[in-house]
Amino acid sequence: KQRVSCTVASGRHPAPGHGAFGLPEKSPKRTEPPVWSERAGAVGGTSRATPPPPGPRRCGDVERPLVAGRPRCSGPAGAGAAEGEVRRGRGRAAMAEQAQEELSALAAIFCGPDEWEVLSRSETDGTVFRIRTKAEGLMDADVPLELVFHLPVNYPSCLPGISVNSEHLTRAHRVTVKEKLLEQAENLVSEPMVHELVLWIQQNLRHILNQPETGSGSETCAFATSTAVDDGLWITLLHLDHMRAKTKYVKTVEKWASNLRLTGRLMFMGKIILILLQGDRNNIKEYLILQKTSKVDVDSSGKKCREKMISVLVETKVQTEHKRFLAFEVKEYSSLDELQKEFETAGLEKLFSEFVLRLVK
Repeated sequence: KQRVSCTVASGRHPAPGHGAFGLPEKSPKRTEPPVWSERAGAVGGTSRATPPPPGPRRCGDVERPLVAGRPRCSGPAGAGAAEGEVRRGRGRAAMAEQAQEELSALAAIFCGPDEWEVLSRSETDGTVFRIRTKAEGLMDADVPLELVFHLPVNYPSCLPGISVNSEHLTRAHRVTVKEKLLEQAENLVSEPMVHELVLWIQQNLRHILNQPETGSGSETCAFATSTAVDDGLWITLLHLDHMRAKTKYVKTVEKWASNLRLTGRLMFMGKIILILLQGDRNNIKEYLILQKTSKVDVDSSGKKCREKMISVLVETKVQTEHKRFLAFEVKEYSSLDELQKEFETAGLEKLFSEFVLRLVK
């Protein structure tokens, strides 16, 4: 020990290939270097392997809460595609950098099968994505939840749009859960909040379900206030490519329109299928989320599937010349002239000539 100390203190270094006591070092056993090893330069006649620089986090690198007793994810499968999808849109989306980082983190956290899906991305409307998770309900039973978040372009400076779906909850409970999530979001404005909101509902759903069902009443008041002014009334025209399970599909559309207080028409004319919606713009957006994320139809093999062949032809504010629909009705038309009269009666001649006629040609 003294000799080593003197060697260091005197500034002398042992010759290459010799140890601190001037004795030859034993040659180490030859082993295969790691895949990532690099020659970092000779120090005392030996080489060192330099660890790789930190790369993007994989699914297994992120700490995540255990849900319903399931182990943490252990591989990149499930998250790689979602992370790539988020990163490819980074340059296009006009979002704050922290919002983009939040999307990447969420894609890594919710990396299980069907847990995470980006539904749409727009430079003007922001990003819409879905998270499927579970929360403890009454009697310690797990309740599957489908949470759809809409992050506007100026998020997190403003609240996200939230939609709550679950076959295990009543409509009133779904509305209450949505209201409670928005209340929590108000306390988190200006910082990424989606993961916090998901954790909060996982921990508090049981308490919400124990409360009286009061959500539907408050939503009715909000709807009446928003539609009292014309600025809150919008009209949207949708085109569907086909309906295989027509009876079930029609009933589902009617149910959504009724629940969201939307009026208008579901119109059939030959192979042309149109949905005309009128109501509060936020309710129309929620309808579109349901339309694109729910298994409303069946594929060629008879298996339930989501609607992928839908297009938004036009979305605009209701003008003074537009008729206010009093209900949502399903109608079939035998000719193009009959369909045109429906549009003319509603004051929508321009929509018909610009968007409907091109479907016939």
